[in-house]
Amino acid sequence: MFFAKRSLAAIAVAVSLSTAPWGSNAAEFINVLTGGQSGVYYPLGVAIEKLIAGNLKDARPSTQATKASVENLQLVDSGKGEIAFTLGDSLQFAWEGNEEAGFPKPLKNLRAIAAIYPNFVQIVASKESGIKSLSDLKGKRLSVGAPRSGTELNTRAILAAAGMSYKDLGKVEYLPFAESVDLIKNRQLDATLQSAGLGVSSIRDLATSLDIVVVEVPAAIVGKVGSPYVAGIIPAKTYQGQEQDAATALIPNYLVTRADLSADTVYAMTKAIFDNLPALVAAHAAAKDIVLENTPKNLPIPIHPGAEKYFKEKKLM
Repeated sequence: MFFAKRSLAAIAVAVSLSTAPWGSNAAEFINVLTGGQSGVYYPLGVAIEKLIAGNLKDARPSTQATKASVENLQLVDSGKGEIAFTLGDSLQFAWEGNEEAGFPKPLKNLRAIAAIYPNFVQIVASKESGIKSLSDLKGKRLSVGAPRSGTELNTRAILAAAGMSYKDLGKVEYLPFAESVDLIKNRQLDATLQSAGLGVSSIRDLATSLDIVVVEVPAAIVGKVGSPYVAGIIPAKTYQGQEQDAATALIPNYLVTRADLSADTVYAMTKAIFDNLPALVAAHAAAKDIVLENTPKNLPIPIHPGAEKYFKEKKLM
């Protein structure tokens, strides 16, 4: 009888634990959605994973390499990620529901955490290709980014503003950054467009392997694209062999989460990241362009209450 009572008690405890809500003793899985491993999102995502692991008790964070913005937004909205990197134009398309951009319906479960650093549209060609300007891309072989990625959406926008489309190119490849560079090295491509933070490892790799040309995107072209694109500069010597500043387009990046994630969790994630910005700068120099005072401003979608609480504590809202 005594054994039976103990067995029943053990079963009751087991059942109560199995049905208990998330709490201080429950492991909370936090999936950080990034991009390709040769881009900027991935090393910054790994840094965020480490910050979450070190600052959120019982959290079990992980970093997932993805096709970046469009896929990230789809995954977060469907509950398959807790924090994600995205480009501003992709985020706007997702919120509105732009089918051509990969969003057949509006993704209304998305919530903003913060604006971070800008992406620079970086069009890089091999010097031997003879490409010196946007118009020189006609008839040439160009990698435009993974299909329906944020980079590929940027490529479409820039070409359209310059009066071109994919039909004007000699060959179009839909490849991630590292694969694009490999084909240029092998003389199978002439150029690549990569939307990323400055100093992206794939272009650094290419510039050390052969002579390159950084193709300008003039301010007049950027103006035709319009918001959220703004004119900017890729400073001289960003890449080996680049002796002059190059005009280009900038697009803001954002960290996003989903509306149904608890305010406590999002607050803790936001605090772990923005209280430790030097850790992101150590992971990639692009994070130097994150300005804390600007992170909660001009967000294209509603901010998550957890992130809002953090920025209000910092007196930034």
